[in-house]
Amino acid sequence: MKAITTLALCASSALGTLFAAGSASAVEIEYWQYIFDARITAMDTLIANFEAANPGITVKQSTFPYADYRTKVAAAIPAGQGPDVVQLFYGWLNDYVAADLIQPLPTDVFPVERIEAEFFPMVQAMKIDGNYMALPTAVRSLALFYNTKLFAEAGITAPPATLDEMVSIAEKLTKKDGAGNITVEGITSGMTAQDHQWLREVLFRQFGAVPYTDDYRTVTYNTPEGAAALEFYTSLEQTMGVTSSTFMDEPQAAFKAGRAGMHIDGSFRIGALKDTRGLEWAVAELPAGPTGVQSNYASYWVNAITSKATGEKYDAAVKFMDYITSDEAMQVWLETVGELPAKPSAALTDANIADPVYGPFIKGLGYSHATIFADETGQRQVLVDAVSRIFLENQSPADALAIAAAAEQTLLDAYYAK
Repeated sequence: MKAITTLALCASSALGTLFAAGSASAVEIEYWQYIFDARITAMDTLIANFEAANPGITVKQSTFPYADYRTKVAAAIPAGQGPDVVQLFYGWLNDYVAADLIQPLPTDVFPVERIEAEFFPMVQAMKIDGNYMALPTAVRSLALFYNTKLFAEAGITAPPATLDEMVSIAEKLTKKDGAGNITVEGITSGMTAQDHQWLREVLFRQFGAVPYTDDYRTVTYNTPEGAAALEFYTSLEQTMGVTSSTFMDEPQAAFKAGRAGMHIDGSFRIGALKDTRGLEWAVAELPAGPTGVQSNYASYWVNAITSKATGEKYDAAVKFMDYITSDEAMQVWLETVGELPAKPSAALTDANIADPVYGPFIKGLGYSHATIFADETGQRQVLVDAVSRIFLENQSPADALAIAAAAEQTLLDAYYAK
């Protein structure tokens, strides 16, 4: 990390000379993101690099609990307070634009042609009416984390390559007490974590369903194949007994505590797991489906200039945005947070692809899908509710899925009708 920071300071000096030489007066801008320790550390490093190269600009970082974050942003900016540069989940973009919380990126610094030549194609979801509204520092995919100590104790020598192998391994790893309660999960589960993404963009496709039309305006997963995918997911708990969605409250908590053999999560989890003392783990690509289909879900958080930023604060915000979306910043983010660079030139290096931790996530980008959300929160909830109806009301997967599809289509129709 010291080497990266030194390199960043040197490289950033050129940026500072280009943009901010001879700044007549000091200006402070504010950057907001939600509380996630590795992300905060990474941004602290980037801010230090940027300020060293731009002595006339100070960047203040403010962070908030995830549950309160969107409310804080929505209240602050219209009141002329809060961030000049804000981090938001890509699925929230439509909401932020509709509420006039952010403004388009200036095309003289962020030409459309350069963005589309340099970034992964998934960032094109950030373009509205020909203008880019935001850009990511990093992108994320899913992979299978597995506990190498538990694998060794069970005599398992390799991670699963298919869903069938995953189930077989999960059965060997699961431990229960005399009353039949799980004490060690074979695999974690929890729809409010990453499982709703695993179901939507991975399992549906692996079982032969396509979740949406290409423009993501029409729900198409309500098919027998979609119901089979949902049945597979819920059977892990209901029939096979290799997981419990309420075990230790959060799936990542069970894995971090060494109480779960496998865990599907995003690359952003790498930093936290590296800091977990005594945990022995490795990473593999997501298991392939029944017919060998590989699929993955890609997502990203983006940075945007808020509508509050004007005058010299706007100019400083543009400079800061340009730096935190540079190759240099992406490499800092990768090594601190574990999220993948948003540019192929930075992500698809031989070293990164061969890395035993980062490599499976980077390979997953090659067959991933980034859902274009109209209402990320609402669309997530319809799948959460579908699983809940199966567990709590004994509803069939086919019936639960039909209700979910109708509810989600209503959300999409209402949004696009505007």
